[in-house]
Amino acid sequence: MQALGSYRGGKMLFLGLGTGLGSAMIVNGIVEPMELGHLPYKKGTYEDYVGNLGLERFGKKRWRNLVEDVVERLVAALEPEDVVIGGGNVIHMNKLPRGCRAGDNADAFIGGFRMWDDPPQTTHRARKKKGFVARKRRART
Repeated sequence: MQALGSYRGGKMLFLGLGTGLGSAMIVNGIVEPMELGHLPYKKGTYEDYVGNLGLERFGKKRWRNLVEDVVERLVAALEPEDVVIGGGNVIHMNKLPRGCRAGDNADAFIGGFRMWDDPPQTTHRARKKKGFVARKRRART
């Protein structure tokens, strides 16, 4: 299994099934966090149906069908070449939706650590905003 951190292909969609629905798109090795779980779905949001709330509310069998439906919709919209499903609730899936593979939670930790290692990039536009201070502030005494 290829680690998420070393993915350098085209477009990969990562979906994390857990408390809610985590999501990220990796395009040519660049991770772009997304908030797809907050998009509207039925009478709520995607994460209302495929997160912990949906699992408890609908039971495992119906929840699995909802996960398949959500994954199918997101894949149709984003057209990734690879889909990885991870998160704590992936263990409740008997089988993954067609074309998907399971991710390892260790990959999420590696990705998180990498995000903390890389300093945030400040854009030219952000520097022009009123009140932006690029230098280290002195502590007030």
